[in-house]
Amino acid sequence: MSLHRLTDITLGVPNVAETLEYYTTYGLIPQESTTPGEHWFGTVDGGPRQLRIVETPIRRLLSVGIGADDQDDLGRIAASLESFGATSEVDGDRLKTTEPVTGLSVTVSVAPHISAKPAPKPHLPNHRAPSVFNTEPVRPRKLGHVFLGSTDAPTTQRFFTDGIGFKVSDEVRDAATFMRCSTDHHNLVVGTSPVNYLHHSSWEVADVDEIGRAAKAVLEGHPERHTWGFGRLAVGSNYFYYLRDPAGNQCEYYCGMDEITDDQLWEPGVHEVGNVWGPPLPASLIQPDDLAELMAGSH
Repeated sequence: MSLHRLTDITLGVPNVAETLEYYTTYGLIPQESTTPGEHWFGTVDGGPRQLRIVETPIRRLLSVGIGADDQDDLGRIAASLESFGATSEVDGDRLKTTEPVTGLSVTVSVAPHISAKPAPKPHLPNHRAPSVFNTEPVRPRKLGHVFLGSTDAPTTQRFFTDGIGFKVSDEVRDAATFMRCSTDHHNLVVGTSPVNYLHHSSWEVADVDEIGRAAKAVLEGHPERHTWGFGRLAVGSNYFYYLRDPAGNQCEYYCGMDEITDDQLWEPGVHEVGNVWGPPLPASLIQPDDLAELMAGSH
C-alpha cells in the first residue's frame, strides 16, 4: 500500500485560547478557518492543515489523517479493514473509519507527497556558523508522528498494521510498538496504557540548532512547559526535546530520525525504554500528571 505520511491530527482541549497561543509560539502557522469553533495550524512542508484544535471537556486526540497515493489504495484498505472486522466508508478520495479501542477517527485520503527538506547550510572554515545569526522564528517542517496510549494496545496495533497498512519498525519491551506509513522510522507509536489518550505529538525541524532555538522560545517565561530534553533517543535515533502544552499534551521537536527506504534491509528489534544520552526519562512521560483526570473523564 502506498501510504506516505500523516496529513493532520485533531486535538480536543478544554482551554482553547491558551492552547492556540502556545502552538503559535511553538512555531506552527495559524490559518484562517471558515468553521466556527475549529482552529487550524500549518507547517512549512506538511501544508496549511496539519493541526486542528477544537474544544472538549478534557484533552484528547480526536482524529488522525493519513496520506495515500491513489483511490486504489483506499479500496485495498477498505478490504483489509473488513477482514480485520472494522467498518469503513469511502467517499471520493477519502476513507473514514474508527479505531475500535480508542474511538480515534481515522481518515485516509489521497494526498500529495512531502518534498525532501533542504540540507542545512554548511559551516565553512574561517566563517562563523550561519545558525548563530539566525533570528527568524523556527517553523516546524511537518507533523512527524503521534504516540497513542491504548487500553488494548495489541488490538490498536493490529488495526493500524493489518487494517490500515502500517509496518512495524521496532518495539519497546512490554511498552510500545513503533510503526511507519512513510520512510520515517515511525509515524505512529501505540503504547500500553490504563486509559486511551494522546501521549505526544511530534514535529520535525531542520536540525539540532532549530530544536534548541525553538525550545528556548517556547520556554521563555514558561519554565513549566519543560518536560524532557535535549537528548537522543535509542529507538528511531532522533534528537528530541519534549514540552507540554497548556492542556497537558506533550509535544516533541525532533530531527535526525532513522529512515527506512528498503523494507528488506530493516529488521525490527525489541528494545528497552530510554535514550542514548541526555537527561533521565521523567516520570510524567511514563504516567501523565493528569492520569486520574483522564481516567475519570473516560467514563
